[in-house]
Amino acid sequence: MEEPRARITRDGIRIHEAADFDGMRRAGRVAADILDLVAPLVVPGARTGAIDDFIRAEIERRGVVSATIGYKGYQHASCISVNQVVCHGIPGSKIPKRGSDVLQDGDILNVDVTVIVDGWYGDTSRMYAAGPIKPWRERLIQVTHDALMQGIEAVRPGATFGDIGHAIQSFVEARGMSVVRDFCGHGLGRVFHAPPNVLHYGRPGTGPVLEEGMFFTIEPMVNLGRPETRVLADDWTAVTRDGRDSAQFEHSVGVTATGVEIFTLSPAGRFHPTWG
Repeated sequence: MEEPRARITRDGIRIHEAADFDGMRRAGRVAADILDLVAPLVVPGARTGAIDDFIRAEIERRGVVSATIGYKGYQHASCISVNQVVCHGIPGSKIPKRGSDVLQDGDILNVDVTVIVDGWYGDTSRMYAAGPIKPWRERLIQVTHDALMQGIEAVRPGATFGDIGHAIQSFVEARGMSVVRDFCGHGLGRVFHAPPNVLHYGRPGTGPVLEEGMFFTIEPMVNLGRPETRVLADDWTAVTRDGRDSAQFEHSVGVTATGVEIFTLSPAGRFHPTWG
């Protein structure tokens, strides 16, 4: 339940109290820890549906709640997006251009998990590789990871959301790739999605000004080819229009007095697929 004294900016962004950071730390750690446990499961021959079953079981074992099961009719504990799937891939569904949900040698995939812990939402995603991958996929993953970190480095009181988007966009485009415009990050806390929309492109000095106590996700989707996407007939799965690969990393963060705190750091240091 929202506290009655919570301050909301003129842009509709909630300013959280110092005590709220602890709730986000707990939720973020649970989500990140679950994704740590997923890493060894991502191998050629694994089924995306089985990976989601594992995530659902882990959520239940910990006595927390999945934010995605039942959300707008969605019935899975994760989104699993393989190769040219940009986001919102449905576990167990047929992988585009393929007749099943079985991972093949050299696939790359994003796994996105959101949990609710004592009313707080922890939202994070990261990339995985099923076996050795092609050099261009390695580079795509690296650029996407580094773009996320460039965006996070731009977070501080007095900066703007346009500064975050510009940091990501300029980094990605300088490396010959493109930033998806059709999806963005979002505010969160005791709700799943709230203002602001966190665009991963933009101009410096534009958009709302960041203040201590703002919580939101930064989750750039980067395409090897053009930025355009399309949503499949299931009304969830978004794929690249040109059929080329896409990658995504996501952290939940909070603005501190001096900069930023990342709530969804990997407890085991497995955020990047080269962890092993």
